[in-house]
Amino acid sequence: MILINNISKTYAGKQPVHALDNINLQIEKGELFGLIGPDGAGKTSLFRILTTLLLADKGTASVDSTDVVDGFREIRNRIGYMPGRFSLYQDMTIEENLNFFANVFNTSVEANYDLIKDIYVQIEPFKKRRAGKLSGGMKQKLALCCALIHKPDVLFLDEPTTGVDSVSRKEFWDMLKKLKVQGITIMVSTPYMDEAGMCDRIALMQTGKILSVNTPQQTVADYPHKLYAAKSKNNYHLLEQLKSQRNISRCYISGEYLHVIFNGDDTGIDFPGYELKEIEPTIEDCFIQLMSHENN
Repeated sequence: MILINNISKTYAGKQPVHALDNINLQIEKGELFGLIGPDGAGKTSLFRILTTLLLADKGTASVDSTDVVDGFREIRNRIGYMPGRFSLYQDMTIEENLNFFANVFNTSVEANYDLIKDIYVQIEPFKKRRAGKLSGGMKQKLALCCALIHKPDVLFLDEPTTGVDSVSRKEFWDMLKKLKVQGITIMVSTPYMDEAGMCDRIALMQTGKILSVNTPQQTVADYPHKLYAAKSKNNYHLLEQLKSQRNISRCYISGEYLHVIFNGDDTGIDFPGYELKEIEPTIEDCFIQLMSHENN
């Protein structure tokens, strides 16, 4: 459904920014694909190229066999796009925004109501409220409704859960699972590593490069080390000690624990009153490992 071949993009300036560096990806029809990476990884640049809003410097891309440059008009009628920043009309109500976007695509809310019903019923009681007065979670639901109102074949969601509470984040992913069942291909980007597990496949991305493409489960299974979690009453001092020990390959802070990789079988730590246990890696651990490998 989405094919990306050797896409590169550089932003000119006194210090040119290489936003995308030979990106190659293939997203299958009906797939929920996640682009995972921090701010500045190049996710938004790639989304803008795929949604025909930005031209790549090199490479080609197509959506449902239609080239994003030559067939940009056709693509715009067949995709839904929800940018990272709330971009609907703040002085218009929920109802007015939804009707406006339906009219843009020569359709009506009634024609595709079944597609947005489960989402819209949550904000319908406030349909006369202006979009600028909505909470982050409600803005998110309205933006998704507007992106879906013309029944797109492909849905692009650029960091849709950034800035919303954890409950709204969970609700949003539940909505995406329901949309996937209806056959819509979904490409979503997020800086939240914990959201990676919601996707069929993920691409881990950093500084314009793809580090890995796989299922979340296989990404974790491919982690090459035994991983340990360490904790003490003073994690800062413990971290300093771990960094100085020769039997430790890498250590870093992860929540209330320090994640530790040893060079071999020696798991001794020269520090009083510490706790140590072997743990399963997370997507974030995999990301840190791949970044370390990339930088070496």
